[in-house]
Amino acid sequence: MRSVPLLISSFFLLLGNVLADTHVYNWTTSWGKENPDGLHKMDVVLCNGEYPWPDIRVKEGDRVIINLTNGLPDQNTSLHFHGLFQENTNEYDGVPMLTQCDIPPNETMVYNFTVPDQHGSYWYHSHTKGQYMDGMRGAFIIEDKDDAPFDYDEDVTLTITEWYHSMISDLIPEFLNRFNPTGAEPIPQTLLFNNTLNGTWNVKPDTTYLLRIINIGGFLSQYVWIEDHSFTVVAVDGVYVEPNETDYLYITVAQRYDVLVHTKNDTSKNYAFMQKMDEDMLDTTDGVIHMNSTNAVVYNSSAPLPDEYYSDNYLDDFLDDFYLVPVDKQELYDDYDYQIKIDVVMDNLDDGINYAFFNNITYVAPKVPALGTVLSSGNYSTNELVYGTNTNSFVLQKDEVVELVLNNNDTGKHPFHLHGHVFQVVERGPDYTDSEDPVPYNESAPYTAPEYPMIRDTLYVRPQSYFRIRFKADNPGVWYFHCHIEWHLLQGLAIVLIEDPEQIQKDQSVSENWKDICNANGVPYDGNAAANTNNFLDLTNQNVQVKNLPAGFTARGIVALVFSCIAGILGCAAICYYGMAQIPDMEKKVYAELSPEERLMLDKEDDDDIEDEEEASSDSKIKGRFIFREGW
Repeated sequence: MRSVPLLISSFFLLLGNVLADTHVYNWTTSWGKENPDGLHKMDVVLCNGEYPWPDIRVKEGDRVIINLTNGLPDQNTSLHFHGLFQENTNEYDGVPMLTQCDIPPNETMVYNFTVPDQHGSYWYHSHTKGQYMDGMRGAFIIEDKDDAPFDYDEDVTLTITEWYHSMISDLIPEFLNRFNPTGAEPIPQTLLFNNTLNGTWNVKPDTTYLLRIINIGGFLSQYVWIEDHSFTVVAVDGVYVEPNETDYLYITVAQRYDVLVHTKNDTSKNYAFMQKMDEDMLDTTDGVIHMNSTNAVVYNSSAPLPDEYYSDNYLDDFLDDFYLVPVDKQELYDDYDYQIKIDVVMDNLDDGINYAFFNNITYVAPKVPALGTVLSSGNYSTNELVYGTNTNSFVLQKDEVVELVLNNNDTGKHPFHLHGHVFQVVERGPDYTDSEDPVPYNESAPYTAPEYPMIRDTLYVRPQSYFRIRFKADNPGVWYFHCHIEWHLLQGLAIVLIEDPEQIQKDQSVSENWKDICNANGVPYDGNAAANTNNFLDLTNQNVQVKNLPAGFTARGIVALVFSCIAGILGCAAICYYGMAQIPDMEKKVYAELSPEERLMLDKEDDDDIEDEEEASSDSKIKGRFIFREGW
């Protein structure tokens, strides 16, 4: 006989399912000409013929069904729901050759999942080859089923991003090119505010707004601030935090900040809402049209729009997210069961292209989606080898506490995102830009971790520094951990976490539609990383990285070699040009520069030559040893 508590629990679960809504979206991608910043019209990815893509707003427990048809004739596509845990629906995490196959032209994939026990600000985007930077992205807001731990009057979503005046598919071949040996990222032209340049936000007086700020960019972190207003941070990446007031925010790509902004009573003036590129992330500012963007907080449509409100304080006074405390005060995991150490390096391979590496491996997609390998490999699913030697795959055991230590050997900042989880931020090292060498994490160094660490899903590491994060492996699935600078992901800066593969086999499967998409692509969905179904430990013909450079070559060496070759070519060209030129009285000019002793010596040698060559024409002789012939 069932107990009363169990019956009550089942009743409320059934009631929740009945009350939950189902949201169905039928989307078709296509190309279309748009001019988001008003400065340059170009091709962008449209949704049902429109730009920008729509925001999604649902409640906890709602079901979402998206029928995504790829109407792009020349590109594959995909859809990832950034920050959503996808519990038991790993097939809809949207990463090509990891949890699904790319959607080829004229094919439709159905994403069908229930929103998990999450709330807050998220977003969706294509996970195919930088495509989302061409416009395929939007906000995904999950309303809390309970009251938020703060009060507000109105809810507003704000997306920010950098913007390029070239299609990303055109920039990729220039970026991943031997003639870009340092891996310098393409330079964006402007910044967008809700998909426009110099945008406006109309407000009411004496009103508290919950402003959801989402960086949907693919490259640059941004500083944001409002003239004569402050932000009160109440959530990051979907995690409520104790309120923290600040004038300046620093937001990397893929991060989200929910802030409260209280407006003034006086409506006589409008105020500047500033965006600023993080210049430190740019190799050059050539090509940048607007480093700053001045948007407007509009109290009075009849009053003048604000001028730029510039401040140098943002560099020193922006909020350090490390010190944010989650409202639920989850204590730091006492210790870890499994530690993964990864070192970030940017370097060149034998084709001269600059790649990104974790532990000397640049991620190369397998021939079979990793989720397909999990589901088809039986007892071999716990063996990391079956997922390939170039995917940087780590198998995690059920419910173990995982500590991930990341050492950044690069001189740039990197925002890293973990799919399927939020994580505790145990430690983040300082900026070592001025250090001669990178400073890695030292486990023996004294350190006191926060009692209630900040929790989020996207965290940046400082130059030549490190961070430590911890999470519990309690969400079986195949999860990406990668740099969210899209250029660096294209270079291979990713690892794969195969979490509790045996449980995946027990609880999860893939739909026939999922398989149809692979079939339409001609991609197998069974077998190991090499598509071998007979012997899962045989990786013959797997996809691997380009071979290494000969010993002794470094990125600096490549640069030196390239420019030495260029200098050599130019030098040879100069020699040929001037060598072919006819310089009047060259012999006389050279002879005139000689000392008296050198002239006597050459005159004597010349007299000896005359005796030996009596038949020589006087026109062919020169003063000294030099013989001039027309055409040399």
